[in-house]
Amino acid sequence: MIMTVNRRKCGQSAKIIAAAIFRWRGFKANQLTVSLSGGIVASIFSLVSPVQALQVVVTPQNPELGDTLSVIIQVDGNGGETPTVSLQQKNYPAFPMGNGRFRALLPTTPVEKPGARVLEVAGDGQIQKLNVQVRDRNFPTQSIWLPPGKDSEGTDAEFDPVDAFKALVTPEKFWNGKLLRPNSGEVTTIYGVQRYYNGVFAKDYYHRGVDYGGAYGSPIIAPAAGRVSLVGRESQGFKIHGNVVGIDHGQGVASILMHLSRIDVKEGDFVKAGQVIGALGSTGAATGPHLHWGLYVHGQSVDPVPWRLQGIE
Repeated sequence: MIMTVNRRKCGQSAKIIAAAIFRWRGFKANQLTVSLSGGIVASIFSLVSPVQALQVVVTPQNPELGDTLSVIIQVDGNGGETPTVSLQQKNYPAFPMGNGRFRALLPTTPVEKPGARVLEVAGDGQIQKLNVQVRDRNFPTQSIWLPPGKDSEGTDAEFDPVDAFKALVTPEKFWNGKLLRPNSGEVTTIYGVQRYYNGVFAKDYYHRGVDYGGAYGSPIIAPAAGRVSLVGRESQGFKIHGNVVGIDHGQGVASILMHLSRIDVKEGDFVKAGQVIGALGSTGAATGPHLHWGLYVHGQSVDPVPWRLQGIE
């Protein structure tokens, strides 16, 4: 199991674990063609006539907290201008897909409030505002007891490179189709679980990934193609993540794989989907041998399961 930390808090181990949660910030679904009767679209406002309106497709049709929203925009103009996309007054990049289409990925997380969000898409001199309804989701609760030596609060030397890795937005798209299961072990902790650490409830915390309880030393594979942009080792001060590998899949999508017993890649390597990158272990803040796989979209931890089962174009 993993923990998240706030390296600015001190005190007894239980309180360190609970307070530390805030620091480790990170932080085929049915398609819906935008229309006045669409499931997640309450209203559309356009500055031009319907014939000339932007074409926007949002998936999944009924998103819930933790899902990644995929926004595909068809631009009819010949100017080549990239559309702009914003949600909750935060801007997200849109990347070209060819034939006048662009796609933006928007993360949602368990610590957000469910309900309507205003999605604004602008392009070709036009603007559309869409109300997207994000449903609530029930996340289970779990108790974790970390022994002495596994309850470190972490340091800047560990978290700064991890934060920099999660902030990467590489223009190229490296993944293709559904992501792969990174280890053959059974799932021991799902995404979004709330936790008690050493008896103290971690408020506003959620488990930022999926844990696989595979055999010690079993192979860890890359869930998708990408560039190895983070390698950290417990011996070098990565007391929370343990031996860790971060893979940049491009366009703001990244995988972080933690607690490895062995690392078989180095920073700068380009790996293919399914390539062995290391072995399962229990380094860092782990109660036993397992792999923690976290998937991040623009720095926010999202549920990896839809990426595996349905995939995102």
